[in-house]
Formats: sequence, C-alpha cells, structure tokens
Amino acid sequence: MKYLQYKTLKWKIIKQLSNLNFSITLLLAISTISILGTVIEQDKNTAYYQSNYPIKSSMINLVNWKNILYFGLDHIYTTWWFILLIVLFFCSLIICTFSQQLPSLRNARHWKFMPYGHDKNSSINYLPIKSFINIIYSFNYYNYYVFQRSNKIYGYKGLVGRLAPILVHISIIITLTGNILGLLTGFTSQEIVPKGEIFHIQNIIKAGAYSHLPYNIVGKIDNFFIEYNQNSSIKQFYSLISLFNNKQKNLIQKKIYVNSPLKFHGLTFYQTSWNLEGLKIQLDHNLIQQKLKEIKINEVRTWIYNFNFINHKSLFFLINGLDNKIFIYNSSGQLLKNIKINETFTINNHKVIVKDIIPSTGIQIKTDPGIHIVYLGFLILIVSIATSYLSYSQVWINGQKNKIHLKGITNRGQLTFEEEITKVQKFYIKITI
Repeated sequence: MKYLQYKTLKWKIIKQLSNLNFSITLLLAISTISILGTVIEQDKNTAYYQSNYPIKSSMINLVNWKNILYFGLDHIYTTWWFILLIVLFFCSLIICTFSQQLPSLRNARHWKFMPYGHDKNSSINYLPIKSFINIIYSFNYYNYYVFQRSNKIYGYKGLVGRLAPILVHISIIITLTGNILGLLTGFTSQEIVPKGEIFHIQNIIKAGAYSHLPYNIVGKIDNFFIEYNQNSSIKQFYSLISLFNNKQKNLIQKKIYVNSPLKFHGLTFYQTSWNLEGLKIQLDHNLIQQKLKEIKINEVRTWIYNFNFINHKSLFFLINGLDNKIFIYNSSGQLLKNIKINETFTINNHKVIVKDIIPSTGIQIKTDPGIHIVYLGFLILIVSIATSYLSYSQVWINGQKNKIHLKGITNRGQLTFEEEITKVQKFYIKITI
C-alpha cells in the first residue's frame, strides 16, 4: 500500500513538473527575480545597503537593508531559493522534453491515414481525374514525403520545423547545465599588483563549492603603462603580464588591456583598474620610497606625497598620471617646479631626483568551466530560431470513384501553403491530361 502511494505521489510530481503552465510560471519567477537582481546592487557590504536602503516608517517600504540582507537579495543569484528555482525549471524542461516533445516528433514521422472527414483547420479540394501515380509524383516534385495505402495517401513536408520547440528546450537545458557547472566549480579573484611584483591567485571574491585554485601558477606584472589622448585624458591602459609554473618556467606572456584579456588553461586574466602606489625619490645619495595618497581635485584623480624635508620644511608632490608630469609645491601652496622623472632639481643645496612612479594594476582572474557549454546552448538556440520559420505541412488524399479528394493543414504560413497546394494541383492536371 505504501509502495502504491509512493508511486502515485511520484507520478503526480512528474506530471506537475511536465505541465506547461508550471514551467511558464517558473520562468516568469526566475525572470522577475533576475530583474530584481539588476535593480538592487549585488555583493556590496552592509554599510552600503544601510546607506542606500534605509528603514523608513512607511509600511510599504519593504525594500530596506534588513530585508535585503535577510532574504539574500544582496547576492540573489547564489541564494539557495534561486538555485532551487533553477533546478526545478531544469527538471521541468527535461521531463517535458522526454515526455511530450520527443514523442510528438516521433509521432509526426508516423504514417497518418486518418479518416477522411471535415476539419475546420483544413481545406478540401477536388481533382476531377483519379491518378494516384501522378498525384504522388506531383507531391514528390514539391519535396513532400508521400505514403500510400490502398486508396489513401498521406504526405508531409518540413518535419525539421517540428524540431524548433525541442531545440529550444535542449538549448535551455544545456545553458542551465553550463551555468550550474560554472556556479559550482568556478571562482573569481581580484588582485592589486604593483609593477614588477609577483602575485599568486589568492584574493578570492567568489568561489563555487567544488572550485579549486591553481597553486602551480605564479604571475608577474612586467610592466604597466597608460596611453593618453592629446587632451591628456586616458585612452587605454595596459599590463604586460607573465605566467610561470612552480618550477619558474615561463608559460605565457601577453599585453592585456580592457576587453583584451589573457586566457590560459581555463583561466582568464582581465584588466580592471589601476592606481599609483608610491614614489622613488633620491635625496643626494639616499634613495627613499614612499606611498602616495589618492585625493580628488575637481573630480580628477590626483596623488599626493608629503615629503618632510630638512629643517622641518615640507614639499608636496602632486601627480595626475603616468605622463611624467610631477608638480612640486611648498608648504604655503606655492608651485615651485614642474619636473619629469629623472630630472634633477636643487633645493637648499640638496639634489632631489624623482627616480620612478610606482603604479599598480588591478587584475581580475576568473575561471568558468561551464562557459563553453553555455555557448553551445546559445548556438542551439540560434539554430532553433532559424528552424522555427520553417513550416510543417501535411496532406491527406482519398480516391473516391473517379475523383481525388485532397485536404491539408500547416502550422504556419497558411497563404504560402495554399499557394503551394494550388501549384501542385496545376502540375498534377498538366501531367495527367
């Protein structure tokens, strides 16, 4: 008895999952939540949400920072309930594909010598002369597959048009498989590396439950430089990056920039940001290296360093970028000099040389083992869109006395189908008479 109850429950669940309305409801829910995820900023800290989504006294103020954090709206796409919706939708598509779509395709290939009756979705034509050979030849001439049994004939054309719904299901299943694989096994790392320094992949931002870091790969920023426009605005910035294995063997080297990453064995290194970290200053024969502080002057990024000079005098070095322009001010805010790197200037009989500006580059490292599966899913989706424009047409022919009764239906392009049937009839009469 318990076995029968379990079996009945199992089939009820399977029937519900294969229900088209249930699948559409899941798809709408996933779409709505995805839209919500684009409206609410993702993966920010608590202070950000407290500042931008404060709690108000209004009863309709549901989108506040407490609710956002409680329901996981700050990381919607990795919450358990969103993943559960994806899994349910995934199962629904698989069951629907195997229980409805594939059987419908198989049935479409069967011979269907249906009882010859009136159908509101089909049109009936009468041909005055009875010649099965010629009518079969006429439909074959227009690329129909024709089958005969006794005085009945069945033909169809454009079976590939029936593949479109199946291909849509398969493409979504493959895409979701790739997304789930990437979610479970992928990771994202963000590294801020000064020029000339070596880095490991370690500062993980996101990671799947079954992801692992490639500990046998070491990176180095060989160089970093910025390309400027004529008006001194930034055109592009570049990082020359090298990868080594744990035996210090050079694996690959590439100059990367925005929209041109380095790809190596499933790892992708993106250029994301840049900064100025410090200055190397030579005072007489002493080499000093100090950190720069970033400030904004008229919404322009500027870096400043307060150099405590001899006799408690201060020099302020202001830098706007890597275009070799360094402005030196005294403690009163007076501009003393505008110099370039390795240019010597003298103050109080002391030689000062700015030897180098030390930049740092922001590198984002990502791996997504499911990305190629996602691409395959979208490719199949494109194919399904193309095949959806092909019509699937069926014709039934019945010979009675000295006449042929013909009727046909199509799933799209009714006018085109009627014109084609007219051409078939004309061709039939032409070769028969």
